[in-house]
Amino acid sequence: MTADAVVAAMKAEINHGLSAAEAVLRLAAQGPNELRSAAKVATWRRWLAQFQDPLVALLLAAIVIALAAWWIEGRKGWPVDALVIAVVVVLNAALGRLQEAKAEDAVAALARMTEASATVLREGKPQRVPSAALVTGDVLLLAEGDAVGADARLLQATSLRVQEASLTGESEAVLKDAATLTRAAQATPLAERLNMVFKGTAVAQGSGRAVVTATGMNTELGRIAHLLEATAPPPSPLQKEVARTGRNLGVAVLVIAVVVVGTILAMSDIQSAADVIPVLLLGVSLAVAAVPEGLPAILSLVLALGVQRMAKHSAIMKGLSTVETLGCASVIASDKTGTLTRNEMTIQRVVTASGTTHVTGVGYGPEGRVEHNGSELAAGALHEEQTVVLSGGSVAGNAHLQHPESTTWGIVGDPTEAAFLVAALKMELTDEREHRFTRVDEIGFTSERQMMSAVVIDHHLQGARMLVSKGAPGALMARCTQVRVGMQVQPLNDTMRAQLVAQTNEMAGAALRTLAVAYRPLSEIESAAEGAKPDLEQNLILAGIVGMIDPPREEAAVAIAEARRAGIRVIMITGDHPRTAARIAAGLGIVEAGSKALTGTELEALDGPGFESAVRHTSVFARVAPAHKLRIISVLQGDGNVVAMTGDGVNDAPALKAADIGIAMGITGTEVSKEAAKMILADDNFATIVQAVREGRAIFDNIRKFLRYLLSSNMGEVLTVFLGVVGGGVIGLTAESSAGGHAVVLPLLATQLLWINLVTDSAPALALGVDPPVCDLMARKPRPLTERLIDGRMWRDVFEIGLVTAVLTLLTMDMHLPGGLIEGSGNLTTARTAGFTVLVVASLFNCLSARSDTASAFIHLFANRWLWAAIALSALLQVAVVHLPWLNIAFGTVPLTLQQWAVCVAMGSGVLWFTELRKAVGRAYQ
Repeated sequence: MTADAVVAAMKAEINHGLSAAEAVLRLAAQGPNELRSAAKVATWRRWLAQFQDPLVALLLAAIVIALAAWWIEGRKGWPVDALVIAVVVVLNAALGRLQEAKAEDAVAALARMTEASATVLREGKPQRVPSAALVTGDVLLLAEGDAVGADARLLQATSLRVQEASLTGESEAVLKDAATLTRAAQATPLAERLNMVFKGTAVAQGSGRAVVTATGMNTELGRIAHLLEATAPPPSPLQKEVARTGRNLGVAVLVIAVVVVGTILAMSDIQSAADVIPVLLLGVSLAVAAVPEGLPAILSLVLALGVQRMAKHSAIMKGLSTVETLGCASVIASDKTGTLTRNEMTIQRVVTASGTTHVTGVGYGPEGRVEHNGSELAAGALHEEQTVVLSGGSVAGNAHLQHPESTTWGIVGDPTEAAFLVAALKMELTDEREHRFTRVDEIGFTSERQMMSAVVIDHHLQGARMLVSKGAPGALMARCTQVRVGMQVQPLNDTMRAQLVAQTNEMAGAALRTLAVAYRPLSEIESAAEGAKPDLEQNLILAGIVGMIDPPREEAAVAIAEARRAGIRVIMITGDHPRTAARIAAGLGIVEAGSKALTGTELEALDGPGFESAVRHTSVFARVAPAHKLRIISVLQGDGNVVAMTGDGVNDAPALKAADIGIAMGITGTEVSKEAAKMILADDNFATIVQAVREGRAIFDNIRKFLRYLLSSNMGEVLTVFLGVVGGGVIGLTAESSAGGHAVVLPLLATQLLWINLVTDSAPALALGVDPPVCDLMARKPRPLTERLIDGRMWRDVFEIGLVTAVLTLLTMDMHLPGGLIEGSGNLTTARTAGFTVLVVASLFNCLSARSDTASAFIHLFANRWLWAAIALSALLQVAVVHLPWLNIAFGTVPLTLQQWAVCVAMGSGVLWFTELRKAVGRAYQ
């Protein structure tokens, strides 16, 4: 079909675009421009899934056992144990579903933050809209670095190359053409449909305009969407380790439960089935209570909340798994412009054949002037040369200045191009680009050529066509044979070339970024040729060279010092002149003053071992190609480093993918770089990266905190029951049966174990997951990726704390029983209530101890208000279960006196004092 036919079929408006109302109507009719995801699971199925866990199956078995006991005993009263366990099952399911829902909501919010966008023509104006809102008939405006949001027919293409490897497998970018195909689409392979662009591809070069013809599942990418539906994303290493830990712990606890049950039965005289049932209930409850079945849900929620917190500080993670890698970062390879600097390019110096002028003022406001030797530039040869340089640089660019609504000027487009517009305004060249010249074509920038060009019509020269170029001075001057001198054009001899090169080096040494401007008239044959090609960029006339400054961010130097303190090496990789790069790097503290930068050309000349040595000993790289960035990252990773890499352009995408943590710029970054990255900087600020590393370390520490707490508290329950059964006679935990033998005496009841699991495992663990850092996170070296989440030291701590908890619990029970180590006057129910309470209180004190494995619990004791709220809630629930009559019946408790409560709290606090002593000894021997 012809372009006009497609426009008519899609009911598009080429010059005005769709109206907002029409776009809304079409979106409602066509649905969002998204690939179909897996069908949403119904709410009732999500609830039902909470009951499919093996541990819940054990609880259901416990209900059956309790009902059997009630039936055997003659169905007297209510089956209290069965009802209590059933309530626990429902409450556990509710808590699990609530945690899942919160995690899902948090992940969905992150997805909205990182959704792709596209530029369309609507209401007669270019607008940036979410790609999901594209509809057929939308006019897409394509530029280098854009991700193509939908299938679309090209109406106009200027040096447009599109990377279609995701669809066709072709590694090279495809040169597009808006011309009508000579064959039907069905007979033309996808890779040869040159007048179409497709969803999921990326603009590698040039620009274009296209009308959307298909969205969502109707696109070519939608045809293969079933592959995406069938493929679930793999769990992260952290999630795998937590799942593995949970499984291993589950197996271990089941074995312990079997041993405990077997020991009880072996040590007791079983007279009837009624004696066996309480033992089986205890074994089942012990297994359920000892395994932190909420681990996966708590982990997902803690990660999601942490990532949302990072997003508020301008670091947007595209996946939860990036967090675990971020805390391990040992190298940050950063671009300079916009990340380490303010990205507010300002031309300060202009060098031409007749001399040098200076431009005053900073930023994008036009306040300032162009002057020579301290005086305003007067008319003459130098004035003419400056006019050509600044007007030429303005024409060979796509940026626009935005007049301020208040007092601040802004830009749309590349800051380097905007700098020419600002300088031209200072020279009062207000009408050059808008009135004198009309752009008709463009040769886009490529890293290989290091330049871009525009074909313009000069209305002051009777409509003659001219090529205007700007680019790196070395690359552009190599294509120049003449130089502008006043109103004349003269040959560019060796003397003049050497002089200009020296002045360029001088500006670069002063930390100025240099850019050259050149031009030449086009012949009639060249003007008549269809489409501008790079071979036009020859025999150019050099207009001059500008030096511009992008001042370093004040906070960047502080952040770099912080990174180095944390054991993180900072590397600068930039396209700037090596002297400029080295000067900026030295000022920021990346290298020592006087250090040199390695260029891409110098890297290319090195052999393999030489390249590796250079990467290990050099921290500033300038004028490097994309292939060099990949090799630099590969060498760093080969040395065992975890590399974070920043980038903003199309040519950065391969390096961003290869890096352990690819970081795209949110303001200046292209859609392609954002898609390739794992993290997006919303403010393009290096300091945000260091803050994100700190946050990543904090999140990982918090995961260890709640794991240490859950495992040690649950270990206390297991050891209390086991030691209570094995050593029950020592503490008076025995009874005689009617036949004269030993009756079954359980340290704790099944319902009590389940209660402990309910009140101590959820809220306190979640509160520890959002705990503020207790110690200086950036005072230690990066964590190796090979380091286990739960190492041998943590397992030792878990066992020690569990053992102390069990001993304190059993001693408290002994105080309330006659015939033990300490002669008591209470009964078994009182002893159980006291031991039950000590276990809960010990867990709450353990919350405080678990905040660090080295620092005292009293450091920043009240920093986490959520933790104190969780402790208060759990304590109130324990008071209720001890003193409310109906809960006494359900959980086999009796009210405690004030003195007994004091004993329980004192004994429970022993966990805190034990860990404080152990930490103090550890710190003393460090």
